[in-house]
Amino acid sequence: MRNFTGLVYNELLKLVRKRRMLVIFLILLVLIPVFTYAQYRTYKTTTEQMGTSDWRALLQQQIVDTQNRLASNRVPEEWKEFMRLRIQVQQYYLDHDINPSAPGGPTFVRKFIEESISLFLPLLVVVVASDIVSSEYGQGTIKLLLARPVRRWKILLSKYVALLLVISLILLLTGILAYLISGTVFGYGGWGMPVLTGFQMKGEHVITDFVHLVPQWKYILMALGLAWFTCTAVATLSFMVSVLVRSTAASMGIMLAALIAGSLLVQLAPSWTSLKYLAFTNLKLTDYLSGAPILIEGMSLPFSLSVLSLWSAAGLIIAFTVFVRRDVLA
Repeated sequence: MRNFTGLVYNELLKLVRKRRMLVIFLILLVLIPVFTYAQYRTYKTTTEQMGTSDWRALLQQQIVDTQNRLASNRVPEEWKEFMRLRIQVQQYYLDHDINPSAPGGPTFVRKFIEESISLFLPLLVVVVASDIVSSEYGQGTIKLLLARPVRRWKILLSKYVALLLVISLILLLTGILAYLISGTVFGYGGWGMPVLTGFQMKGEHVITDFVHLVPQWKYILMALGLAWFTCTAVATLSFMVSVLVRSTAASMGIMLAALIAGSLLVQLAPSWTSLKYLAFTNLKLTDYLSGAPILIEGMSLPFSLSVLSLWSAAGLIIAFTVFVRRDVLA
């Protein structure tokens, strides 16, 4: 056990020396203020146009705008169903006198996690995970690594454990920076604000039988947990690709293409129900918490968790099988 801990520590040192975490920290330090300012400007512009800062009037106007879009013949039927479901969720908030976007640092953190879980956070994970094995080939250090009297599967497992620890650190860093930076604009209060969760979709109707209130801090913890699960699945598949491909550039390119393709396919072909079996179309797990409509029919939280788990398990099996059996020293 002590030897394995040493292996994990060694892998963590490698990740730190590559300065990938520094790059991710700088990315967050630059982009989070941009997102904060964008949300602030959106709020200011909307309140100026409406002539009021009353959230009820603003939410009612959003509902009216969506209803007007429904009247257009240019909107595909799949998107009309999406908008009808969204109106029902917004109306539920309005009827129960609960502001879904009360200003505050915690609200920004919640919204930021919900919006970044399907692309932004996975991209940060790919930056770290895509070369964790392939870089050993590129730098020629793989022979030195495998010359140690340690089983190959232990070496690979130590890399995977170190990767999971780094993912956890990335999410923690994202949450802390998002709160500290946005709080300077929106304030640091709002942790106990009530948030609705438990919405279920059935056809063109929103089922509210299981809807209940939770404090925002609890909702954020649940969202971070789902984000961690999503990022772990992406990291595992990146880990597999890194084992299969000896080029860091090729490994990163494959994962970036897969992430972007998954996001685009959901937008372009929501009626293609077979897409729900792909890993990268099941990343936005927080939609099930917030009640955001799901474009692809037949998807649910247990289904998406199962799909991501199966893909992750398959990725781990392939990665360990290939790494143990491949003639790496050749």
